[in-house]
Amino acid sequence: MNTEGFSFSTCWNIKKHPDDGRGMIEGIRAFGFGSVELNYNVTRAQLATIEPMIEAGEIRVSSVHHAFPFANDKDFDTDSLMLGYADEAKRKHAVELLKQSIEYADRYGAGAVVVHPGEVPFETNVDAELKRIYREQGRDSDAYAALWAEMAERRARLAPEYLARIRRSLEEACEFIARSGYRVAVGIETRARCYQIPTLREAGELIRGLEGGPIGLWYDIGHAMMMERMGLYDNAQDLPDVGPLIVGVHIHETIGLSDHWCPYVHSGDDVYFDRFLPVIDRAPIKVYELKAACEPDDIAQSHALIANKLTALKG
Repeated sequence: MNTEGFSFSTCWNIKKHPDDGRGMIEGIRAFGFGSVELNYNVTRAQLATIEPMIEAGEIRVSSVHHAFPFANDKDFDTDSLMLGYADEAKRKHAVELLKQSIEYADRYGAGAVVVHPGEVPFETNVDAELKRIYREQGRDSDAYAALWAEMAERRARLAPEYLARIRRSLEEACEFIARSGYRVAVGIETRARCYQIPTLREAGELIRGLEGGPIGLWYDIGHAMMMERMGLYDNAQDLPDVGPLIVGVHIHETIGLSDHWCPYVHSGDDVYFDRFLPVIDRAPIKVYELKAACEPDDIAQSHALIANKLTALKG
């Protein structure tokens, strides 16, 4: 399988190798990937056996996923306020964690750090409730419309203050990269919950507000599919504006509202995912981010379809 130009996230098999970093990487290398994204659950203990592989050239690192290495702290996990905390001490700590992720990325020769920048807080998990209603009653139901309107009003009202703090945090991270002479980009990722930041338009505003800084959009295709289905934004409408800002993509497909499946293979749809091929083609870093349920044969078949379609796209 020719995987040149593509990377593969350790989220696929990290649970199979909780104490064995080398085994985890070898599991990915076994079906042809020579480059990996080290995801946010990778521990320092696992790095002890992964780092010699990197140094020996056995594996390349395309990207690391913040917070990296694994931070066992719910205040700073991937579904948190992260860079948007109003509490200045917490915001500062989040920036320090991001600097740490950046340092690791530079050490490993990675091109980017993938970041979940923050969210608009809700007292309850309104996203989970909306997804339940979506599955049981549909997006066109009165119950969905009512709760969505409530969520959207609060999100629109509060997002600017959280975006302002996120921008300040990202500015500090960009200054750190410049001072250190690192060649690493910060990629702010499209998210999987409707109250999380950023939407595509918010990403464009953040990145352009730091014009010239080492920051771009990390376009997670499966998440973007999910948010479009829920009604948060329209990819076809918003992508042309932010497309030039993309520094990397996570490649996976969402079936209904279930993500991290192999494109084309698990949906059984040979056409719908085609709309994202130009984005994959142009992205500097291309990473498969698949769940453990994806079998190696499924992954190989999905990659072959994508590779062949990309070849056809180029004429």
